Amino acid sequence: MANVLWLLVACVALFAGVVSALQVHGAREREREFRASPTCASVPVVASGCLWEQEFTVRDAALHRGSRRLSPEAELLLPSGKPWHVTFRNTDPVASELEPGDKVVGLIWHGHVVEVRDAEGRRQETSSGPLEWPEDRLGGALACISFGVTALVGALWALFARGRRRHATAAAIVRWHGVGLGGAAILTLWAQAANSWPMWAIPAIWGPLALLILASAVAFAIAALRGNLDRDDPSTPRVPPPLPPPSMGQSQGSGRPVR
Repeated sequence: MANVLWLLVACVALFAGVVSALQVHGAREREREFRASPTCASVPVVASGCLWEQEFTVRDAALHRGSRRLSPEAELLLPSGKPWHVTFRNTDPVASELEPGDKVVGLIWHGHVVEVRDAEGRRQETSSGPLEWPEDRLGGALACISFGVTALVGALWALFARGRRRHATAAAIVRWHGVGLGGAAILTLWAQAANSWPMWAIPAIWGPLALLILASAVAFAIAALRGNLDRDDPSTPRVPPPLPPPSMGQSQGSGRPVR
């Protein structure tokens, strides 16, 4: 049952990784378009590819701290009273400081508020913003595909080698090293975003880490197949051999021959 569950998780991870990989190119093109977009000459009546800064008043803001499903969000009001709902990927630096009645400036692009600037000049991209999406897609692709491939190999290995203890141990080692590969990709993406490194830093950092993890997986799997990881404790306690019976010509009491 556990092997089947690993197999399903591996397939889902592979699917998500392939989808993320296919989105990298589109995300890069969207980011280039945004950076090359001119400023609108007047207020855009319909969704436009130019950039327009619009003043808003904060009506309400909710951070949803501790929730993994709900993103930080805010409701902004135009001078006409029309509400605009925006969400953020994280809480800092602007979303965490928003209070009802605050004045902010929203950057509108293609009919969406892609950035919010507060009165102190701090900027934060909304969930509709095009920046940093290529990095996120690339990091997600590396994490999901690397984990999915190794988990799939380990799950299939365990299924086809059922009943062979050493092979089952080696398959489990491969699977858990796949978790390490995915985790290393997520940590690399986090480091890249925190330090504002270019996108090429993600594969440049993750690549050597992945090679080390794969080398560890191969070494431990070979050790498991050779039996080096088997327990040395005996499965049953040792029983001392029985003593030989006394000879017929000796007395059981004194050990002297019977006359």
